[in-house]
Amino acid sequence: MAGLVLASASPRRRELLAALGIEFEVVVPRVVELREGEPDRIVLENARRKARAGLELWTAGRGRATHGVGREAAGSSAAGSGTARPSTLVLGVDTDVALDGRLLGKADDEAGARARLEALSGRTHEVLSGVCVIEGAEAGAGGGERTGVARTRVGFRRLDEREIGGYLASGEWRDRAGAYAIQGLGSTLVDTLQGDLSNVIGLPIALLLQLSPNLGASGSGARKP
Repeated sequence: MAGLVLASASPRRRELLAALGIEFEVVVPRVVELREGEPDRIVLENARRKARAGLELWTAGRGRATHGVGREAAGSSAAGSGTARPSTLVLGVDTDVALDGRLLGKADDEAGARARLEALSGRTHEVLSGVCVIEGAEAGAGGGERTGVARTRVGFRRLDEREIGGYLASGEWRDRAGAYAIQGLGSTLVDTLQGDLSNVIGLPIALLLQLSPNLGASGSGARKP
């Protein structure tokens, strides 16, 4: 059976795949991310870089990989065979928050998180995810790539200083694009949502299944009953 390789260290993406019963393995590539340009172009290019680097890492059998449905199995990977199976799919994703035509990224410190929350307060922003799926057999020629960008509009309530301070104190802003997590306490900051919730969490499932329909049926990364 073909396999899915997730080129990401994100626990949220692992949880979303596991919740669908999709079997997958994990590699964690290191890439230099694009920072300048149009938001759509940035997230899509970064997703490509992650998928391509993930394929190279998985094929070479380096790093620590996990696989399974909702479980971690350190060191248990199909990597190490030296070649990717022809039907191996490698998934790269890059998610960010866009406001006024620019990406906010992740805050380095509490001051940066505060600035992001203040900017988002009372306004509607977009969450963008670039998705790239590569078929292992064709990646050497740069082919076999399927890409897309998912967009979700998220409206924040008008937040007062007490609310912002309380959220910052929770620490949930750390390592989060836009300095909030909608699947956690960050949901209390949100007033409206238009689009795919899973996109805001970090992996747009609808777009992923559109790019790789077999993930939702028998075949690559088949769901478990």
